[in-house]
Amino acid sequence: MSYRDLFMQENAEAMEKFLLAQDRIRDIVNEKSVPEKYQDFFKETADFILYLCKILKISEFDGIRNLELNELEEINNRLYRDIKIENYEKSYGNPEYMDEFFGGEYGKYLCYLFVKIRSIIPYAITYRVKEVTIFMELFIEIYNIFEDRELSEKEIKDAIYWFESDYTDVFYEDSIREQLDLEMNFYYRLITEVDLENIRYLYFYGKYVSDNEIRLAKHINSLSGEKIYDMAATFTKGFKRGFELAKKDMRIKDRVEIRYPIGMERVVKTAIAQFKKMGLKTILRPSAVSTTPVNKQYEFDHKFISGLFMDKAYCDRKLSVAKVTFEKYKKEASLKAGPAVIETFGGNPFTPENKKSTVKLNEKQKKLSASFSNQYVQIYNEYIKGDETSFTIIAYPTPEIGDNFAEIFDETIRINNLDEKLYTNIQQRIIDTLDTADFVVIKGQKENKTDMVVSLFELKDKEKETLFENCVADVNIPAGEVFTSPRLNGTNGTLNVSRVYLNDLEYKNLTLEFEDGKIRNYTCDNYEHEDLNKSFIKENLLNNRETLPIGEFAIGTNTTAYVMANKYDIVYKLPILIVEKMGPHFAVGDTCYSFEEDNITYNPDGKAIIARENEVSALRKEKPEEAYFGIHTDITIPYDEIGEISAVRKDGSKITIISNGRFVLDGTEELNIPFENN
Repeated sequence: MSYRDLFMQENAEAMEKFLLAQDRIRDIVNEKSVPEKYQDFFKETADFILYLCKILKISEFDGIRNLELNELEEINNRLYRDIKIENYEKSYGNPEYMDEFFGGEYGKYLCYLFVKIRSIIPYAITYRVKEVTIFMELFIEIYNIFEDRELSEKEIKDAIYWFESDYTDVFYEDSIREQLDLEMNFYYRLITEVDLENIRYLYFYGKYVSDNEIRLAKHINSLSGEKIYDMAATFTKGFKRGFELAKKDMRIKDRVEIRYPIGMERVVKTAIAQFKKMGLKTILRPSAVSTTPVNKQYEFDHKFISGLFMDKAYCDRKLSVAKVTFEKYKKEASLKAGPAVIETFGGNPFTPENKKSTVKLNEKQKKLSASFSNQYVQIYNEYIKGDETSFTIIAYPTPEIGDNFAEIFDETIRINNLDEKLYTNIQQRIIDTLDTADFVVIKGQKENKTDMVVSLFELKDKEKETLFENCVADVNIPAGEVFTSPRLNGTNGTLNVSRVYLNDLEYKNLTLEFEDGKIRNYTCDNYEHEDLNKSFIKENLLNNRETLPIGEFAIGTNTTAYVMANKYDIVYKLPILIVEKMGPHFAVGDTCYSFEEDNITYNPDGKAIIARENEVSALRKEKPEEAYFGIHTDITIPYDEIGEISAVRKDGSKITIISNGRFVLDGTEELNIPFENN
């Protein structure tokens, strides 16, 4: 059954309410019954809704696919022009403008309404009448409140709160079901049926299409079938290898979720066929398909929009819906093998403007948000068990990266396919050395202030056990790193990196201080005022928590990627996936083995990896709400900022692995060849 057939009955039942709402909104366009200062907002927003109603009608029988390219371009521009950077200064989506124009009392609520109405776009494109109608009714309800001469802020807040709460079982349930149910396979037909050589298909998603997506699709279409097959095979074989190395049985699963950027459809279509040969069907859901952000500032401005309505009852309701939904679809959840992810990189680092008018979470809401995340992660892992699933992730550049895009793309393909055997052997030499250590010393050089001592667990049987995982190209592509979950007690010092790009945000001169493995202080140079720097880190790196532990210490060995990045001056445009392989790094948050601590994993040499937990994740059985964070953020120090990495034994003797940015341990010299050939 297609998703269109799946929702046909719901659409039919909702049509009468939709038509009534549409008629009412048509009237609003010509009315002047709200105070004059709000009339333009409601008129223009009503016009936008009516435009979306036209898109809904076109989409009823896949009519969007019959439009000419120029018509599709016009639609895409109309859908997103209001929030484009060049129009954002006076956009209804800009909280600063809304605050100045309407005043702090009501501007934030109208800004919220504008953002919510934009949520109609994906539902209109996929002909979801019920969902479109729900948002239309919200607009009408708030309009009716503004018609009242005695305008009430409480009435507006209540309307927003009950909208968010009442419809959790519609929108939140669907967002979970989309991850599990093959019948919710929104884009499968698009990928497998349309002509991917005609770039018209880029507009069938209803997502923003920039020159970046167009040029990426054209480049992918210029590649040979053999190269496309090899790119997909690197990706799908990595997923399968993840199961094999962890000794997990992929045969008990029947579905995999592919997450991908618009423009990579030829690779995805080939991957679908390859997964099918492995016995896996593919899930393609809307929120897992990414595109170039229309405006990163717009996204940042509304990151905490839930601050308008979040309370404990709302969070409890969402958790209840999550639990009920996973239970309802537990069979589908048990059959999911995991996600297979294609990322892109190349955009310019973004430092957001921190606006006073932006909605923020208060201290109570920050704690609620952190608690909600912890509890949701536990529900998720109850139904999609970590000891039965795996994943893979790979990344490619987009044209945003610069004039050398085609060359960098080819170099990335080469990096993603480096000699696994070579890296396995070299990394084993590093692991054998680290396994003799009591702790590791990491020091920066030049301007880098890093000075860390990383405490390691003790091996009881050195013949059969190891502390570090030998990571080549399987779940994390490309090769190479060695990593461990360090002991928190005794892990102390300062981590500093001159510039790093984390979760699409740039941090300048990021400095974290650790005491017994937990962050005790932090700062950066993003803003002139220190309180803004601290707030930025707390909100975006710590996810509003007071602290996070170190979940991982690793040494990246992919000097080839590092040299390539410096050659094209793109170090700070690369994703963490590649950057983490380009030097030593620390991850704050969960360990790499979260929810799988009790499952023994092995290195290629047959030794069991015993450092699978730390003092925080060890709380999982007694206090699970304190054991996990749903965060794992890697922070990498570039080779050229590293003065020393040494393994220090209990007797005080020391073996140096990296000195002045180069590998000096016997058996690792080959890693320096890319530096010499540069």
